[in-house]
Amino acid sequence: MAGLVGEFEVKLDAKGRFMFPSALRKQLPPACQRDFMLNKGFEDCLTLFPLTEWEKVSQRLSRMNLFKPKNRMFYRLFHQGAKTICLDKAGRVLVPMALMERVGLSQEVMLIAYNDRIEIWDKSKYFEMIEGSMADFADLADEVMGDLDNGE
Repeated sequence: MAGLVGEFEVKLDAKGRFMFPSALRKQLPPACQRDFMLNKGFEDCLTLFPLTEWEKVSQRLSRMNLFKPKNRMFYRLFHQGAKTICLDKAGRVLVPMALMERVGLSQEVMLIAYNDRIEIWDKSKYFEMIEGSMADFADLADEVMGDLDNGE
């Protein structure tokens, strides 16, 4: 599975739950619409993986040589705080308080869907990050995409 797209604004309730957007749920195969793995993202966000996609990532990571110190450290950091999450009967996701505090989530949250994952950002932090990166977008596009084969 790949190809998730979209930005979705949601609100956290007092218990740290948000309603999983139906437009996002429709992008997921039926087998991937209930169970997820939540962990810390690479920037100041959380990452929500459909459980089947998490299993693919875990499979790739299991091939790492854990005798190398940098590999062990990455493995630890990547898995730190990871938690299985299931949508409740009302279609809500409960974000554990420790993870909310780790990335500073407030009531207004953005879900950013791309490829095989969904990032969960505090709304103000997300737009700060995006606005701070827009000036460098053309240079970033050249660096990341400039060497791609044009399909020839």
